[in-house]
Amino acid sequence: MRTPSHPVTTSVRGLTVLALTILGLTALLAACSSQASSAVSAAVVRKTCGKVSAVLSDGPDPTADPVGYAEAQILPLGQIRAPDRAFGSAISKLARAYRELFASNGTSGAAKAAVAAASRRIDSFCPGATS
Repeated sequence: MRTPSHPVTTSVRGLTVLALTILGLTALLAACSSQASSAVSAAVVRKTCGKVSAVLSDGPDPTADPVGYAEAQILPLGQIRAPDRAFGSAISKLARAYRELFASNGTSGAAKAAVAAASRRIDSFCPGATS
């Protein structure tokens, strides 16, 4: 003989309400934590931009000695740890572009274009850092 369906229906409804409550709380907590982490991330990005700017302002004059300037940037840029993957990739691309420019002794048009493109990308994170 079957048991009445009423207890099963009640427990399914109860589980549904519980699941929806948990999902709502999870979404609320995620929203709160993302706002907090974005504030932290903004501070970390500013700090990383300061490091990038400091590296790029050091070394020979880039207009007088572009090859020496490129060489001076490679290692320090490689030591900067960015707060996210996209920013880290931009820093790595700039270091690689400077490595290519140095390896070509400043004669490669492709390396010069890579430096220009990577510099624009860095400036999208840190306005004016490559100027």
